[in-house]
This record gives sequence, C-alpha cells and structure tokens, in this order.
Amino acid sequence: MDQDLRVVVSGWLSQLGIESKPSGWLSSLLLVIVCVALASLVYFLLRRVVVGTMNLMVLRSKVTWDDIFVRHRVFEKLSMIVPVMMLNLLIPIALSANDIAEKISDRLLTIWLIIAVVRAVYACLDAINEISDVKLVSRRLPIKSFVQLFKLFLFFVCAIVSVSIMADQSPVYFLSGLGVATGLVMLVFKDTILGFVAGIQLAANRMVSPGDWIQMDKYGADGAVEEVSLITVKVRNWDHTISMIPAYALVSDAFKNWRGMSESGGRRIKRAINIDINTIRFLTLEEQQRLSKINYLKDYLPKKTQELVESNATVSDMENMVNGRRMTNVGTFRAYLVEYLKHHEKVHQQMTLMVRQLSPTTEGLPLELYIFTNDTRWIVYEEIQSDIFDHIFAILPEFGLRAFQSPTGIDIRSIKQSDTPLS
Repeated sequence: MDQDLRVVVSGWLSQLGIESKPSGWLSSLLLVIVCVALASLVYFLLRRVVVGTMNLMVLRSKVTWDDIFVRHRVFEKLSMIVPVMMLNLLIPIALSANDIAEKISDRLLTIWLIIAVVRAVYACLDAINEISDVKLVSRRLPIKSFVQLFKLFLFFVCAIVSVSIMADQSPVYFLSGLGVATGLVMLVFKDTILGFVAGIQLAANRMVSPGDWIQMDKYGADGAVEEVSLITVKVRNWDHTISMIPAYALVSDAFKNWRGMSESGGRRIKRAINIDINTIRFLTLEEQQRLSKINYLKDYLPKKTQELVESNATVSDMENMVNGRRMTNVGTFRAYLVEYLKHHEKVHQQMTLMVRQLSPTTEGLPLELYIFTNDTRWIVYEEIQSDIFDHIFAILPEFGLRAFQSPTGIDIRSIKQSDTPLS
C-alpha cells in the first residue's frame, strides 16, 4: 500500500514536470506534508466542532462543577491526542523509504503522544483537585497531596518510557538501573517521601484539613489552613502572614487544632477577675434586703437564708460573728454570676458553666468564669466575653467588693499630697 501511494505521488510529480522516483525524498516529503495537513484538518474540526460543542453544553448545564473542566481546557488537551496518533501512524509510513528517518520520526512522535496523554491527564487531575475544593471534599481528604503524588509518578513513568523509546531498550532495563540509585533518590526526595507518608497519616486520622484553625508556635503558625500539599501545609495567620509547615512536622511535633471547638458549637471563656481580699466580709441584714430586690437573687437569698437558719439552729451565741454560718458578699456575688450566666442568651447552656474560686495570690482572690459561648466566631466571641466582664466590673460595688489593682503613680502622688508637713 505504501509503495502504491509512492507510485501515485511520483506520477503526479511527473505530470507537473518534476522527475522523482517513488522512493525519492521529494515523494516522501510530499507524503509527510499531506499527513500533516490531514492531521491539522482533523485537529481543527475537533477543536471547532466537537470541543466547541462540548464546552457550550457544559457551560449551559445546570451543574457548576463541570465548568471547571472547561476552565482547565481538559477537552482541548484531549483533542490533541487524536491528530498526534494519526501522525504517529502515518508519518513513519510516509518515510518508510528511509529507515533512519522512519525510526527517528516514529520514536519522536511516540514520545509526543505520551506527552500529550500526560498533559491531558494532568489537566483532569487539576480539575478534580479544584472540584474537591469546591465540594469541600479536601477538608476530609488531602486530595491535593494525592494529585501531586500521582503527577510525580506519571512524570517518572513518562521520563523512563521516553528514554527507553529513544534508546530502543525495554523500560524494565532502566527501572532495574534505578534501583542502584535508590539511596540518591531518597536523599533528593526526602521531603517528598516524608510528606507523602505524613499526608496518609493526616488523612487517615483527620488530623488537619483545609479550613481548620491550627496553632503551632514552633513554626509561628496561628491561623486557618489554606492548603495541604504533598510536602507542606500552608497556613494563613490571623495577621495575614503565611506560614509554611512541613507536612511531616504535623505528625512528629505537637500542634493544636481548634476544629473540635468549631464543630461543637461552643467556645470556651476561661478568665478570672481578682477580688481585693480586704473587701470580702459578711453581709448585714440591710444589705441582704437590698440585694433581695435583684432579679437573679430573688430565689437564691430566701433559700440560702432558710438553709442558714436550719444550720444555725443548734448554735449558741449567734451575736458573735465567728459562730455559725453567715452569708458573705463574695459568695452571694458568685451565686449572682451563676444565675446571670444561666440566663445569658449568648452562653451555651448545654456545656460546662461554672464560677469558681482559685487559690488566693498576692493579687487578691481570683474568681474564675469557666463557660462556653454559643457562637464560635472570633469577633462575636470577643464581644460576648467583653460584655460579660463589663457587667461584672460594673456591679462589683453593689456587693461591696472591689477588683484588685496594684498602686499606680497617681495613687502614690495622692498619698504624698495628703501628707501634712511636720511642724
């Protein structure tokens, strides 16, 4: 068939007044030009008709994830495979009269075909990676790490196969030679190998995913995870700086992941206010009557009073303040805070709610709030916390209490000004 084509082409050239043998270079060149023109025509029709129609159908469809394939030009890169396959089949036939040219063209076109297939696969992988980000699948699995690993694997396969084609050797020959350089490969790709193993552990244990808030002081990271790749984890800190953490560091070192807090729906407030110990005392009857008008103490004070009466029934000499049990301003204040927090609309009522005393220090008696807000957003959380402590500081004088504060320069100057000179 090839010889017949050459005879036909040679006859055409003779009619044009050009003497050429069927096996001559001019006939071969003309056949190559015809093959290239035919492949170009097929590629043009595929791009304009088939690929154009598919892109139009995808863009008009109701689903949105398939638009990503158009954005990554997946169909265009797939369409390139067909003309390259045609050239790979036809060019060697056109150059069959010249063995050297046939072999070189056959090998080069085969490598081109492999590269075209790999480019199309790369585009598909990029589209799949972006779809996983849109569908939030990457929050459960490190899709990008697997995509990068598969790309790396394809690159090595493509390189080995291409070299074996050019050298006219079996790929197994080069793979066996690669085993000798295993030590060098492990040294060069140490981070990649460690990152891949770490990526599997991170995915299997769901240790970190894009969108998680992590804190890793060793690497200066405190923010949201933006990307989990094969080698590194990209974190955008709250001050908008970027921290790049090696993937294997998240497995070997300690870090804090705040995902549990976000998923639980509650964020903890654990803060204490230091009460000046000098202001702690028993409540008088007049103070008890005044405080009983406070809504959050209307149930507590009568119940507590009855409890104390029953407890002190057998106690003699109640006029002495040391004898028996009595209400204190700090205890009443603590009871008020518990009721106040139980009725607070921004405090999570299904989680731990506690107001407790800590060990006294040189800075007073710490009264700690251990509660959870029902909104985990940072700004809202800080507003809730600030509002609660604004209220606490403002009502301290109602209970005869005062927050501890170290003396300032103004305090010292006021003492000096109040001193009268000796006569």
